[in-house]
Amino acid sequence: MIIPRSIRRFKERLDQRDGNYAWLFEPYQGDELVSLDCETTGLDVRQAEIISIGAVKIRGKRVLTSERLDIRLKPPASLTGDSIKIHKIRAADLADGIEMDDALDQLLAFIGNRPILGYYVNFDVRMLDKYMRPRFGFGLPNKTVELSHVYHDIIKWKSVGGSVDLRFDTIASKLDVPIIERHTALGDAITVALMYVRLKHGEAPV
Repeated sequence: MIIPRSIRRFKERLDQRDGNYAWLFEPYQGDELVSLDCETTGLDVRQAEIISIGAVKIRGKRVLTSERLDIRLKPPASLTGDSIKIHKIRAADLADGIEMDDALDQLLAFIGNRPILGYYVNFDVRMLDKYMRPRFGFGLPNKTVELSHVYHDIIKWKSVGGSVDLRFDTIASKLDVPIIERHTALGDAITVALMYVRLKHGEAPV
């Protein structure tokens, strides 16, 4: 049986209320978000594995590129030619990668209980939860913000009777935001952060 994420998060919060990570489940009170992206060996959460994680903080109107996370993991067995064609990351590029447990520790320390922003962010969260639950007993409890939804809600009134193109490259082009190192975790995280700031604090896209 598939348990809805909201119910699972409620149970995990109760389970962790007296634990070392109880603070992660507290409502965030600041003005920061963390733009997050994971590069994986595939799009099937059950079979894919994470090869890199990128994240950058956003504070108000600023993307804090000096406060970023750029993690490469040890090459998994599922790193094949098909996935390499997309993200251009080879096993040799991950020779100095770290173990997933170390990556998760770094990630939790960096994100804290801030909201997580991403492009199809639910996929990244589900991928990370797959590793987090066996390790910590809970998945990421953070609120999530989906960039494509923010974009759609802002421009939908201009597309009455038509569809809104939500492709990554299209959104970046419409917002006049440069795409930074596409299909790298940190590059995509920074690009998404720039698009979000443009949407929230710039002029409405045409």
